[in-house]
Amino acid sequence: MNWLELVGWAGSAVLVWSLLQTRILRLRAVNLVGCLVLIGYNAAVQVWPMVGLNVVLSVINVWYLRRLLTTRHDERTYQVVEVGADDAFLAHTLRVHAADIARFNPGFHPGQVTGRAAFLVVRADEVVGVVLVRDAGDGVAQVDLDYVTPPFRDFTPGEFVYRRSSLFTDRGFRQVVSPPGMVAPYYHRLGFRRAGNSFVLDLPAPSIPHP
Repeated sequence: MNWLELVGWAGSAVLVWSLLQTRILRLRAVNLVGCLVLIGYNAAVQVWPMVGLNVVLSVINVWYLRRLLTTRHDERTYQVVEVGADDAFLAHTLRVHAADIARFNPGFHPGQVTGRAAFLVVRADEVVGVVLVRDAGDGVAQVDLDYVTPPFRDFTPGEFVYRRSSLFTDRGFRQVVSPPGMVAPYYHRLGFRRAGNSFVLDLPAPSIPHP
């Protein structure tokens, strides 16, 4: 087996590996790399139909990557829906993702739902994240759960909850505190400051309407 065949096998392996990814962004990026390698290989051995196929797949991947990256912070794409703590669909979502939730939020227990403000972050009709918040007193909103579903793990959908500060200030909160010990926290990208094992967001003072 010469080096050119090794390149072809490597490109095929990358392409197969991409299909095993659960994260949308990573799947598209890895698939694009595999396609580019196979374009070079098939051009070298002059298999033009495969060159054409991989060129088309590369264009499709680039289009989707651009769409994902340009809409990752777009409130028209990702919306926040507040639901009751006893909402049946919320309970279903927590149950389906229980094992994954425990992996990234080891301090969360299903019994912590009652008495919390619950928010679902959705893209169209697809749930991409869940945020549960409770009143910790003294104007502090304690986040007990901030969970992102696997396909959107490369994004920060919880930001749409924290960006809408009125969700908290209307309830009299002055600070938001992240769950302690959360695995792979992303709060430093949202303006939170480190405070021990958690991150804290200082909320703007609510606007006072003029008479």
